[in-house]
Amino acid sequence: MKAQYRYYDFIVGLFVCVLMLSNLLSSARLIDTGFSIGGFQFAFDAGTLVFPISYIFGDILTEIYGYKRSRRVIWSGFVATALMAWFVWLARQFPAEAGWAASVGDGAYDAILGGVGALVIASLIAYLAGEFSNSYVLARMKIMTQGRWLWTRTIGSTLVGQAVDTLLFFLVAGALGAFPWSIIPSLMVTNYVLKVGFEVIFTPVTIQVVNALKRAEGEDVYDAHTNFNPFRLDA
Repeated sequence: MKAQYRYYDFIVGLFVCVLMLSNLLSSARLIDTGFSIGGFQFAFDAGTLVFPISYIFGDILTEIYGYKRSRRVIWSGFVATALMAWFVWLARQFPAEAGWAASVGDGAYDAILGGVGALVIASLIAYLAGEFSNSYVLARMKIMTQGRWLWTRTIGSTLVGQAVDTLLFFLVAGALGAFPWSIIPSLMVTNYVLKVGFEVIFTPVTIQVVNALKRAEGEDVYDAHTNFNPFRLDA
């Protein structure tokens, strides 16, 4: 009989919500920090405001419920984001109502949501590689540390996962024309620093949440004999 969890579904819902929101915000706006060094401007896409939260949820899911359940959640987020991109594209294919077209127009739709397609392609590729890297590193480190020093796992896995995610996202997004190549180095560096910094700052909160959930759920999975194949869906 499979264990019944009190908070697992709630965490899954928040994880998917944050992932979809970050993709919408990424296409909507670039943010200038007003800070530069030697002409190197620190700017980031608006999705960075929320995307690091998905890695915190990923850490919580893997640390408490194990890699296999985390793997299913990662694929759930993938499917949800792909569906969002599909319907954003589909809505644009229908003719606009005359009143709306006169007052708002397809130009506004395209300006905000037109980049979702390219960004979602880049995001999904980077997301899968980054999230699975994050989950794998955390699960393996948990075994190596025998469950001690949680902070080393949350930060260490984020360093790897966010590096993979950030590099792939901007390389693919640049190739698809979502961002001009001239600003990609700035976006890449700023996004990585902010994402990792967010994880470090919120590590004390993550530890408290993890410990509370372990007590509430009566669960603390060690993936000693787990098959880490990312394309399996068994839990």
